[in-house]
Amino acid sequence: MLSGMTHLQSNAVETLVLLAVLVLLRFVAVRAIRGWQIKSADLRRRWLVQLRNGTVIIALLGLLVIWASELQTLAFGFVAFAAALVLATRELLLCFSGSLLKVGAGSFVVGDRIEIRGLRGEVVDQTLLATTIEEVGPGKLTHQRTGRMIVLPNSLFLTEPLVNESFNSEYVLHVFTVPLKMSDDEWAASSDELLAAARKHCSPFLEAARRYREQQDHETGRYTASMEPRVTVQLSTIEELTLVVRVPVPTASRSRIEQAIIRDYLEARQHRRATAPPAPSAATPATSPT
Repeated sequence: MLSGMTHLQSNAVETLVLLAVLVLLRFVAVRAIRGWQIKSADLRRRWLVQLRNGTVIIALLGLLVIWASELQTLAFGFVAFAAALVLATRELLLCFSGSLLKVGAGSFVVGDRIEIRGLRGEVVDQTLLATTIEEVGPGKLTHQRTGRMIVLPNSLFLTEPLVNESFNSEYVLHVFTVPLKMSDDEWAASSDELLAAARKHCSPFLEAARRYREQQDHETGRYTASMEPRVTVQLSTIEELTLVVRVPVPTASRSRIEQAIIRDYLEARQHRRATAPPAPSAATPATSPT
């Protein structure tokens, strides 16, 4: 402890001597410059400014040399403190970074429907630390609000892929599926009924959706899929097939239009089966006379 205090006292004395010498030298140099017979006042002012800046630089270098060991110890302490602080606040820093990422990338805004790590919902609030969504589900094929709020830490946006179902679009292409048994020979009629229902419910805004997508393509220089309603067939398993329906819809009306199409399809299917002629019964084989 005594040696430490002696070392500190020695550094303090050296500091005072350094400052006193610099002050004295600067005083002498200033008197000399002001005594020069120089016609240009700007040149004299330039020399005075350079003298002042040089004195400050020499003072700082001298202080660094005198207090080098103490500054090194202090720097190690700051590094240890900074490392401990980073470890203690790692999650908060990741949340801040995730917030900067989503803002910089323009990933979504309040009102968009997003999905991340299997969690799906509409964004209702976002802060520097977390994003709150109102859950939509259950599953990926339904569009009903469950009434539950989910708080997502913004650190998720650094490591998890994000799906934005809205992406600030007025119209979107909405896809849903209708399963059928492979033994159902009426799949072609079912496909036509679905397509007719889709065209019926999309017709009021189909032309506006086309114009909107053409404008988006022109502004972004990309090519997007056709906005026409479409029904395609997929073989899911050996025992069933799937009708995939793709329709352009207003972003806020996906669930309503999907339900309307499905209901019209089921009614048309029921009507078709009710009015279909009965299948011919198998003929009874004639018995041979005995």
